[in-house]
Amino acid sequence: SQFGSRAARSARPNPAMSGAADHVFEEVWQDREIKFDQPPSALRLRKGEFQIDSINSVEDTKGNNGERGILIVTNLRLIWTSAKSSRTNLSIGFNCVSSVNIRQVNSKLRGNSQALFAMTRFNSTRFEFIFTSLVKNSPRLFTTVQAVFKSYETTKLYRDLKLRGAIIRDKELVMLPHEQVYEKIGGIWNLSSDQGNLGTFIITNVRTVWFAVLAENFNVSIPYLQMKSINVRNSKFGQALVIETTASSGGYILGFRADPVDHLEEVYTQILNLWKVFSSTPIFGVEYAVEDKPEDGKENFVPRTEDDVQIVEGDDIEPCLLYQPDGEKEIDREPVYCGELGLAIERLKEGTTLQSLWSVV
Repeated sequence: SQFGSRAARSARPNPAMSGAADHVFEEVWQDREIKFDQPPSALRLRKGEFQIDSINSVEDTKGNNGERGILIVTNLRLIWTSAKSSRTNLSIGFNCVSSVNIRQVNSKLRGNSQALFAMTRFNSTRFEFIFTSLVKNSPRLFTTVQAVFKSYETTKLYRDLKLRGAIIRDKELVMLPHEQVYEKIGGIWNLSSDQGNLGTFIITNVRTVWFAVLAENFNVSIPYLQMKSINVRNSKFGQALVIETTASSGGYILGFRADPVDHLEEVYTQILNLWKVFSSTPIFGVEYAVEDKPEDGKENFVPRTEDDVQIVEGDDIEPCLLYQPDGEKEIDREPVYCGELGLAIERLKEGTTLQSLWSVV
């Protein structure tokens, strides 16, 4: 990328400004990962995450067909927890979701009915999740999840670093909802090339944006969510502001120089303070208000209780294997003789045993 790390390779921290930059922001995983059967701590809402809806009587038809549970929709993820055992749960980040659809499915508790299909991808593996509402004539499961997912998809500039985006129009920032501009500072050089590029900083409550004076499409939008550190260092260009981004955003090291140099401390302090404020009250950009929420939710609510059982480790199937998409297999595998059954069966996938397939049933 033209927004490289050249300015920071030979940089040394400025002792006068090094202390405040050790601020650590808790990196967000909730919308970027899929987790199975997690302890309660992983299901707690993080700062800036809020519950949009809680839907009782939802079946995890794909992995726990016949099991009733509670589906919580937040601004970052879907959380399903079995009503029978809180140890059986799912956390599905919206960033992993590729599509949300409604299809016909066969549920043990509801029979043939419509269900919510969520196709996802995490760590190069595809998963399929199917949720069936056990409340008749209630479209809430479909409307809420689809609307929140759409809101998440259309608000990525709050959360994702963006290079060369359509974010500047006539030298002005295209504002996001609830975004406030705190400072617009000219004379800021981007140090990604040997000669540097003169541009302007726009500092808001959710991100820092730089764009070139001569070509406003040469720009970068850095959400505070993706900042790992910010420092003022000595470089071959003199004093430089260095912003390092998180690994999930590409691990960029972006260098900037102010002209006159006196502006550098002002820029550094302003961004650092707003980053700190954002860290305590993050804004993820996702908004949705549930309309006509039924009032009988408390009557149907099943209190979550811990099972009084001892967990015995065994050869149970990995939970993630239960959510492999049905369409994952393009052709039938060759038949092989199974001595245990006395029959010819399709060759099993690597890592799958006959016993594990019976345990799914």
